[in-house]
Amino acid sequence: MTSAVSSLAGFSAEKRRVARHSMLAASVMTLLKLVAGMLSGSLGVISDAAHSGLDLAGAALTYFSVRVSDKPADEDHTYGHGKFENLSAFTEVLLMIASCFWIIWEAVSRILHHAVAVTDFAMPVAVLSASIGVDFWRSRQLGAVASRTGSPALATDAFHFSSDIWASVAVLAGLGASFVGAHYGIPALRYADPAAALFVSFMILRLTARLGHEAVGALLDEVPAETRRRILAEVERVPGVIAVEQARVRRAGAGYFADLTLALPRRFTFEHTGELVRAATEAVHRILPEADVVIHTEPREARAESIFDRVRAVAARHNVSVHELSIQSRHGRLRVVQHVELEENMLLSQAHVFVTALEAEILREVPEIDSVITHIESEPATIELPEEIVAADRRFEQALRDAARQFPEIADVHEIQITRTGDHIDLSCHCTLPDDLTMQRVHEAITALEDHFKLACPEVQRVIIHPEPVTDNTR
Repeated sequence: MTSAVSSLAGFSAEKRRVARHSMLAASVMTLLKLVAGMLSGSLGVISDAAHSGLDLAGAALTYFSVRVSDKPADEDHTYGHGKFENLSAFTEVLLMIASCFWIIWEAVSRILHHAVAVTDFAMPVAVLSASIGVDFWRSRQLGAVASRTGSPALATDAFHFSSDIWASVAVLAGLGASFVGAHYGIPALRYADPAAALFVSFMILRLTARLGHEAVGALLDEVPAETRRRILAEVERVPGVIAVEQARVRRAGAGYFADLTLALPRRFTFEHTGELVRAATEAVHRILPEADVVIHTEPREARAESIFDRVRAVAARHNVSVHELSIQSRHGRLRVVQHVELEENMLLSQAHVFVTALEAEILREVPEIDSVITHIESEPATIELPEEIVAADRRFEQALRDAARQFPEIADVHEIQITRTGDHIDLSCHCTLPDDLTMQRVHEAITALEDHFKLACPEVQRVIIHPEPVTDNTR
């Protein structure tokens, strides 16, 4: 966590540094181009100065936005402040459009009504050449940082300045044509300068359209459909996910937020569901590494769900434990026999009402079942503190070992412990059985062992037998 925080802090400092350098460079180039344009009378240079002035405003806006966007989430901005970067990019797009329309208006006026002759060429050429070098440096720096941090504001600035290079080249071409026209007396070339300004404006408008679409899309929470499809495909591959019922993704600045609703088998425990949610979150991060992921789960009936699963699902819905569940078929009718554990302090009348409602719901949920018989057991609600632990009661141990010898599947019994709590006597042990024995046969064997032992020692109220495979028995 510490490394992640320090990484984010480093990204924030890097974004602010490159935005600050961009703003300073824009200030210098705007001033130089404006002076060169006014002294030479070149509309192309003036239009480029206006464009650089826009760069300055955009760079200042970008610097402000990256400072604000890196603030952590608060009570008023629970998703953080990342949208400030998207808003900055959109505002810069509007400024670019406004400046382009002013340049187009002025250029058309000069072409139709009065062409202004360019009187000086050396200074504008020098300034524009320097501008091309500065814009190349700025676009490379901003693009590299935007790529590392995912900042839309810096990416817009980088794209903006890379387009400025071509704009300056177009203005230089216009100046060159005007110079040729003035030197060789070609009147038509006096329109080259405003024509270059028009070319620059239309080029900027074309590039701005794409930037505007991206900025508006981010503000309206638009995410590429391909990104969402990749997330769905990755999450649906997680074992246990029945379906992705809803997937919403939004972007705020450089960060993504993913909100998914997953359909999971209703038989899953809370622990299993938690593990699956973590696996689904990792799947989203494989597509969007830094995304803030929220996953909701909905219990659903699995396609291959058995009658046993459906009965257990009804019990789980009421937060009760069902064991020794069996389904018997008699004359084509199914009967459920189950043991249900209820709180030991619950009154019989309350337990009867609860179990009656549970049985009725099972019959509705599983229409194949004709009847339900429920054995009610108490679920201990307190921790038992035995008054005495009997480590070696030879009579009980010997009776258990004698009973085990009656069953050829049982290799041995060990770790026998006998405890007394008041008048209650409990016995627990480990029982070794063959590795390849099915769980059904294991259950039958240990149940038979318990019954055989209780015939010899009826004073023992509870017997707990833990089965182990032979290969794990190192005794």
